[in-house]
Amino acid sequence: MELHHLEQRALEKLALKVRHVFVTGASGFLGRAITLRLISTGIKVTGFARGNYPELEKLGVTMVKGDLANEQAVVDAMLGCDLVFHVASKAGVWGDRDSYFKPNVDGASNIVKGCKTHNIAYLVYTSTPSVTFSGEDEDGIDESTPHATHFLNYYAHSKSLAERLILDSNNTTLKTVALRPHLIWGPRDPHLVPRVLERGKAGRLKLVGNKDKLVDTIFIDNAAYAHIQAANELMSKNSKCAGQAYFLSNDEPIKMAEMLNLILACDGLPPVTKRVPVSLAFAVGALLEVIYKVLYKQDEPMMTRFVAKQLSCSHYFDISKAKNDFDYQPIVTIKEGMERLANSLK
Repeated sequence: MELHHLEQRALEKLALKVRHVFVTGASGFLGRAITLRLISTGIKVTGFARGNYPELEKLGVTMVKGDLANEQAVVDAMLGCDLVFHVASKAGVWGDRDSYFKPNVDGASNIVKGCKTHNIAYLVYTSTPSVTFSGEDEDGIDESTPHATHFLNYYAHSKSLAERLILDSNNTTLKTVALRPHLIWGPRDPHLVPRVLERGKAGRLKLVGNKDKLVDTIFIDNAAYAHIQAANELMSKNSKCAGQAYFLSNDEPIKMAEMLNLILACDGLPPVTKRVPVSLAFAVGALLEVIYKVLYKQDEPMMTRFVAKQLSCSHYFDISKAKNDFDYQPIVTIKEGMERLANSLK
């Protein structure tokens, strides 16, 4: 794995401070990127995930299979660690309350319990900008924006509660920080890229609304780098980021249509041109939610109220706080990231 010189420097700095790191979701998109960077620098990693991942074990990661909602399993797995990256969560736009609250809220509580039990002093939490989204445009907002008071799905609600829980746990013996990356993408992306490509190939990809809104995204390397940078600052003597939340992005707001078309072009697919009115998308989403609830369907509907609002609203953020407090800067541009994505799809 080839690292940017700023990544290499940050990892070498972190290696002087930690011996053993606990990473939840070590097999996931972001968790894996963080894990691979840590072990490349000689830092011992214990990964926590729901399945078996022999490919990570071959690379030297100690993998523990378990459920975040299982307090004892989580606490036991954290023994001997001195830093935690709590990356794992149940993501999505559909499902019952417990399917999100147990791993996301109870899981966060169990992570904090493990830190206290084993005197682990540093916890970096991967949150989401969805905690502030109330169904309206977010034009260059910063961290002074309060959490939403009403949520359109259990994912956003559970992440809001988890972020509050973790930041409220910050004290003199446990330093915590919450990071909010928006739309992580890149090679190996299991969410955004494959969905866009699948729907593009099937001719089912549509834009919501007649006006293109700006959105922030973040390339996977930038998201991983931000986590390493935040950990370094969190472990400093007079940490600026302890008890704080931070928006993260590529710092390149882009129109949703342009972003989708760049992804499609990486696989040689034509641009998306079809549009549906916001009101129609919202109505269809509401109807599908009712149908899926009545039929107890577990798979995700093509459209929900949350997705309709997400696709029709702007989402871009002022990331000055991350730049100032832990010297975050994107190390891969959207253009460079798209080139890497295109190469990975060949």
